[in-house]
Amino acid sequence: MRLIMRPVGGFSSAQDATPVADKIPAITVIFSSVSNNVKTYALIPAAGSGSRMGAAQPKQYVQIAGRPLLYYALRALALHPAIEQVFIVLAQDDDHFTRCDWREFGAKIKPLYCGGATRAVSVFNGLLAARDTIDGADWVLVHDAARPCLGREELDRLFGEVDQDDTGGLLAVPLADTLKRANRDSRVARTEPRDNLWLAQTPQMFRYRLLIEALRAGDPAVATDEARAIEGLGLKPRLVMGTPSNIKVTFPEDLALAADPREPSAASGQP
Repeated sequence: MRLIMRPVGGFSSAQDATPVADKIPAITVIFSSVSNNVKTYALIPAAGSGSRMGAAQPKQYVQIAGRPLLYYALRALALHPAIEQVFIVLAQDDDHFTRCDWREFGAKIKPLYCGGATRAVSVFNGLLAARDTIDGADWVLVHDAARPCLGREELDRLFGEVDQDDTGGLLAVPLADTLKRANRDSRVARTEPRDNLWLAQTPQMFRYRLLIEALRAGDPAVATDEARAIEGLGLKPRLVMGTPSNIKVTFPEDLALAADPREPSAASGQP
């Protein structure tokens, strides 16, 4: 049976959801002295169509080694002992999810049929839908459905470096290639200095209430990831070293690069 969180139609904008968001208790503890009762959850926005992939089905259901892309993103998070539960935000008319076999994850995963028109709206809707489960000071990791190669080592590194951070952070890798800015004629306008430039990845890890506030205050068209929304509050998320192998599948040729998703390690430390 589908779990459809109220409101059934989701929220089309942060403004629509303001009365609900206002009821979520504010974080009243100082982050540096948060108790051991703080929990960690994960959320995967998987409501997009993946039009650039050009596939017959949404990108998150494209197969790699007999499994949908979404399976590998879920596996990396659901099998980690520090993560309480993984929420998957799906399109309201998604009819693919129930056709897949998710039994190995049991009750660790929960689908939410409240996806929106943009990533930011889907994440915002999902966070509100999970409001009865997640406390304001709990951590939430937001991960791309189309990143099948997240490794346990990177995930543990994110936990280790962000768990005591006042703002939160994200996996990222320093830019290695030379960066060119083009003009309208597809000619080089100039070469951009790459000093201190990083490529953002996921997961991105922030306190539940802080992320709610950031997404509500931001423009869904501008907040292409959660860190951008947090930046909009004047905060500076921590960059945690990721790996180039944690790619995001966007185009058909990316499937070959992600053809051997990494198996989670059996050993893991708590964050």
